[in-house]
Amino acid sequence: MNFHILTLFPEMVMGGLNTSITGRAIDKGLISVEAINIRDYSHDKHRHVDDYPYGGGAGMVMQPGPVYEAYEALCEKTGKRPRVIYLTPQGRVFNQKIAEELSGEEDLVFLCGHYEGIDERVLELIVTDYLSIGDYVLTGGELPAMVMIDCISRLVPGVLNNDVSAEFESFHDNLLEYPQYTRPENFRGLSVPEVLLSGHHKNIDTWRRQKSIERTLERRPDLLRTAVLDKKEKKYLESLLEEKGLSL
Repeated sequence: MNFHILTLFPEMVMGGLNTSITGRAIDKGLISVEAINIRDYSHDKHRHVDDYPYGGGAGMVMQPGPVYEAYEALCEKTGKRPRVIYLTPQGRVFNQKIAEELSGEEDLVFLCGHYEGIDERVLELIVTDYLSIGDYVLTGGELPAMVMIDCISRLVPGVLNNDVSAEFESFHDNLLEYPQYTRPENFRGLSVPEVLLSGHHKNIDTWRRQKSIERTLERRPDLLRTAVLDKKEKKYLESLLEEKGLSL
């Protein structure tokens, strides 16, 4: 899978993505990441890419020309017109379902705005998706791009050492992940649950699913409305709701 990032700060995104799991995936050739410096497509001798907004107002706006030329150069190089994600707090909030959808693409372009944003005309011409990582404002799109690439990369076969990890972590079946434990068996008076020491895999699986349901009810009850549960799990959830005097 190939990620292309249109940015004013290529060293920022590449520094982060070349480490840890994404870095190893790049080294193995499982994913590729390139940062394209929008300033390289400025025709200003000082490499300016922004100007004052028409109609007045605070701050500066990124000009359409350099952004458009950067994308067109990428299209010419790849021989295709990849899907373009503009990182903006005005977009849909990114989640695991969107990540799973995007992981099916061969190429993805992430457009990182800065200053007061990007001239609307180039957005109309090239952007296919408007995505956000939350209802707050950042100084640019680089951090959201890194967050999304990290998340999507984990769904690419081979990126995780244990591919089962991607299937059973948080938000699988719209449930939060169950509690995890490792050595020592006893830590400051707190012991590992006995079921995890039993070696009985069916009981362990049942315990983990129940703990996922409990944790989701406690921390993100909104997710339970669309959680994928079997009959026994639905009955377990109903007993929890009745015990706590709650309803979904």
